[in-house]
Amino acid sequence: MTKISKKLVTALTVGSLFISHLSRAQFTGSNVVTTAVPVLTIAPDARAAGMGDAGVATSPDNNASFWNPAKLGFVTTDFSASASYSPWLRNIINDMSISYLSGVKKVSERSAFSASLMYFDLGDIQFTDEQGNPVQQFNPKEYFVSFGYGQQLSENLSLGIGARFIHSNLSAGINDSKPGNSVAADIGIYYNKDLTIGARNYNLALGGNISNIGAKINYVNADRKDFLPTNLKLGTAFTMELDPYNTLTLAVDANKLLVPSLGANTGQSVPSAIFSSFSDAPGGASEELQEVILNTGLEYWYNQLFAARLGYFYESPNKGDRHYLSLGAGIRYQKFGIDFAYLVPNGDRSNPLASTLRFTLHFNLSNEEGTGTTVPTE
Repeated sequence: MTKISKKLVTALTVGSLFISHLSRAQFTGSNVVTTAVPVLTIAPDARAAGMGDAGVATSPDNNASFWNPAKLGFVTTDFSASASYSPWLRNIINDMSISYLSGVKKVSERSAFSASLMYFDLGDIQFTDEQGNPVQQFNPKEYFVSFGYGQQLSENLSLGIGARFIHSNLSAGINDSKPGNSVAADIGIYYNKDLTIGARNYNLALGGNISNIGAKINYVNADRKDFLPTNLKLGTAFTMELDPYNTLTLAVDANKLLVPSLGANTGQSVPSAIFSSFSDAPGGASEELQEVILNTGLEYWYNQLFAARLGYFYESPNKGDRHYLSLGAGIRYQKFGIDFAYLVPNGDRSNPLASTLRFTLHFNLSNEEGTGTTVPTE
C-alpha cells in the first residue's frame, strides 16, 4: 500500500485554517487565535467587503442574515436574492474561490426569512507519496447551508436568529481522516432610528450578533475536536442625508472570537469557552483587547442608484497583523443591482483576496421596484 506523507495529511486536516491565515504574519510573540472553518468569518458579499468587512449595523440587504439576522426585520423588498463570487489566492492559483447565494422573503410587514448557501472550493490538490510520486487527485471543499429569521419588536428594534449546517471535507479519507460536520446558531439584535438635527435628516443604527455558536468539529477522531469560529460582532452605522439625492454612511464594527486564546484550555465545553474567552489571554486584559478586530467603512449613495465605498480592516500585530484598505462600488437599476469590491495590496502583507475583484449580483423578485438594499433616510 502506498504511503502518504504524514505532513501532507496534517496539512490537509488543517488546510482550511492554514489558507485563511496565509495573510497573517508569523513571528516570535504572535498569539493568533485559530479555529476550524475560519472561512465562516470572511465577508461573502462585495458590499461589506468594500467597507472593510463592516456589516452588523448597516442597512438591510439580501445578505443581511450573514452579518446580523435581526436586520431581516427591516428589509423592505418582499422577495429578493443575490449571488456573490470571490476569487481566492488568485495571484497564486486560479481554481480556488468562495461562492455565496442568498435569498430573503418577507413573512409579514415586520418579519422576514432568509436562506443561503456558502461554498468554498479549495481547488484540485495532487496527493503524493513520500517519494513525491503522484497518488491521487482530490478537490477539498467546504459548504454551509444557513437559515435566518428576523422580527421587529417595535418601530425601531428587532431580534433575529439563524441556524447553520457546516460541512468541511479536506483530506479525502486518507489515514482514517473524515469530513467534518457540525451545526451552529446565530442570535442578533438591531436598532434603527431616524433623527432630525437642525435642517438635516439622519439615521442611527446599532447592531450586535453572536454567530457560529455550535458543536466542535473533528476530522480524525472524537478525542481531537476544534472549535467553530464563534464570533461576537458589535457595531454602529450613522447615515447623514446630505440632500434629497445624496447620503453618506459611516459604519464601525468590532469583532472578537469567543474561543480559547492561544495557550488556554482547549478541552473545555463550548459554553465555558464563550464565557472564559473574555479573560483567558496569557497577557491579561491588554491582550484580550488585542483580540478585537476593527472594521470601518464609508458608503456614499447618489439617488439610491450609485454607491461608492471605502473601508479599512485592522487586526493587532500580535494577533495576525492583518490591516488593509478596501474599495467598492455599486449600481442599482429597477430590479437589478451589482456591487464590486477590491482589496488594495498592503506592502509585504499578503492576503488571499489581494488584487482581486469581487462582485455580488442583486435581484428583486417581487413586484415593487428596488433591489433589496435599503438606504436609510427619513
